[in-house]
Amino acid sequence: MNVKKSNLFFGFLSWCMVLLSSPAAYADTAAAVAACKGVDWRYFVAGGVCAATSHGITTPIDVVKTRMQAEPEIYNKGISDATLSILKTDGPTALLGGLAPTVVGYGIEGAMKFGVYEMTKPLMQRILPTDNTATAFIAASVLAGAVASVFLCPMESARIRIVTDVEYKDKSLISTLLQLIKNDGGVMGLFSGIYAMLSKQVPYTMAKQVSFDIVAGLLYAFLAESGKSVDDLKWAVSVLAAFIASLFACISSQPGDMILTETYKSSSKQNFRGVVNSIYQNKGGVSGFFTGTGARIIHVSTIITSQLVIYDIVKQLLGLPATGKH
Repeated sequence: MNVKKSNLFFGFLSWCMVLLSSPAAYADTAAAVAACKGVDWRYFVAGGVCAATSHGITTPIDVVKTRMQAEPEIYNKGISDATLSILKTDGPTALLGGLAPTVVGYGIEGAMKFGVYEMTKPLMQRILPTDNTATAFIAASVLAGAVASVFLCPMESARIRIVTDVEYKDKSLISTLLQLIKNDGGVMGLFSGIYAMLSKQVPYTMAKQVSFDIVAGLLYAFLAESGKSVDDLKWAVSVLAAFIASLFACISSQPGDMILTETYKSSSKQNFRGVVNSIYQNKGGVSGFFTGTGARIIHVSTIITSQLVIYDIVKQLLGLPATGKH
């Protein structure tokens, strides 16, 4: 990534965080202190646990999806055929390619995404000149997705390279990162795909977090009006709201996921605009951005449904209310 652009991006991100944590952003100091008390480490823990677990257990699906996106000319006969081809060519261990960067990267990413989202929801409701709760939730999710992207970028770079480049397939996470730093011009080379990462993670976070919050809240309201026991059905609410959120997140972030894979695969040396143009021109126009959608729907719906349910479980074990009940 260009140094000037990277400095601009990280400077803007830092400015946003300073703005959100500054008492000047509120009506008075007392309001700022009250808002800061809403920052709870338990959201970060719950987010890290659920993201690391859900992404880790679905690594084989992600490997197949990534191979289909990176080499559509080889893996072009569906998910089952691609899986069998990988098993025959590279062996069963190939389906666990990138497990370490997946667990570590998404553990950190999940902690930041869920934690920052929950932390900034009340702040956005104070800052934004509107009483629309959905607008505040969307703004908080955009910021959370951007922060999480910065932490995830190096790990996703390593994961995709391990899965798609034979030179890296037997390397550990640390050796892969060191090799990428050496080959890509230093540490900042690990962030060369930040714009591709943002194009995936911001829509993904926005659709997932906001729809889960809103759908869960609507379901709880419906149950309350129906006179049914909310506590007896809270897990059903979590699962249904999580599944609906997974569909929104998958569709909204699929083009960004394709851009991300194309950016990081071994043969790609193009900038963000070049990658977008390449996909459009060489992979069938707009439909090219939806390559591997079938595998990703299975992958993402499994990840998000399990992730959000685990998130709710861990939150409640730590003494926090279920999503949609507060």
